[in-house]
Amino acid sequence: SEAITVGNNTIKLPGIGAYLAQAISDKNLHAIGWVILAMTVVILAYDQLLFRPLVAWADKFRMEFTSSGDAPESWLLDLIRRTRLIHRLLVPLGWMFARAARVRFQLPAFSAPRFHIPQREKNSKLGDIIWAAIVLLATVYVVYRVFLYVRTGVTLDEIGHVFVLGLITLLRVVVLIAIASVIWVPVGVLIGLRPALAEKVQPLAQFLAAFPANLLFPVFVIAIVRFHLNPDIWLSPLIVLGTQWYILFNVIAGASSYPNDYREAAKNFHIRGWQWWRQAMLPGIFPYYVTGAITASGGAWNASIVAEFVQWGDTKVAAHGLGAYIAQTTAAGDYPKIIVGIAVMSLFVTLFNRLLWRPMYAYAEGKLRLD
Repeated sequence: SEAITVGNNTIKLPGIGAYLAQAISDKNLHAIGWVILAMTVVILAYDQLLFRPLVAWADKFRMEFTSSGDAPESWLLDLIRRTRLIHRLLVPLGWMFARAARVRFQLPAFSAPRFHIPQREKNSKLGDIIWAAIVLLATVYVVYRVFLYVRTGVTLDEIGHVFVLGLITLLRVVVLIAIASVIWVPVGVLIGLRPALAEKVQPLAQFLAAFPANLLFPVFVIAIVRFHLNPDIWLSPLIVLGTQWYILFNVIAGASSYPNDYREAAKNFHIRGWQWWRQAMLPGIFPYYVTGAITASGGAWNASIVAEFVQWGDTKVAAHGLGAYIAQTTAAGDYPKIIVGIAVMSLFVTLFNRLLWRPMYAYAEGKLRLD
């Protein structure tokens, strides 16, 4: 997103993303190596200096009657707690925040008589109706103008072709999310139930989650061109490369917050194997999994624009799909087709969320919450 090309115009923002885009365009492997090194340093730094202390500090807020055997640890949090100078510097700051949190904000009381409330409600409803009508008319006008603009460069056959490409990308996203779920749900539970293991795996997982798919473009392009592979299959992993980690992180969070009391009860009743997964663990982490799957699905749709049309220097490889369609029309500067592609993708994402993820999320929130 720091380097966007539309037609003959290229917009770049200062940052490692624009630097990486230029390195890919120039086929500069040396520069890509520096990008990997810089990302590694930054990810390790914010893991050790920010997230690890927060996780260790937040463990004291767990609400359960039996304590966990392994509590998360942080060398920085231990340093802050044991160093007198740091403690003396932070105590006044904590006192100021505590005082600010106790300040009472009171809104002025309204002394209007009760019999005026129906009139105010009537005026409020009238104002809401007027505002809704204005928004509706403005929306209809904008849609009409967009339709007139798109009609100049897009035919009905083209729109039907875009819908078919959307179905291809939908199938690709569903299959990849299912494969990622089968792999990462057991791994996430294994990690989440072992804080010591989570401390070791978390930096690696965060690095892989922040690893941009662009860095693998050279490998995929060279392999597909040299071995004459099918781009529709071998470019698909790039879609889920960065989004699969949302599933892993949310499952780890769900397993970490799974009450230790329930684990002890399952152990005492000798619940093991598939029965343990079906009756104990999977219901406990299901709300977290749904949250991660929703995020991963949305990220996969966005990633398809980059992953279905890859470039390494002057060599370009494209798969069939809506993401490749949007990427190619954006590079060509064909604005009517860009609008159609984005509109169809938005429609697919909205329907997918309404018909699948929203019912699953409602079921998870209503039936499987542990609080």
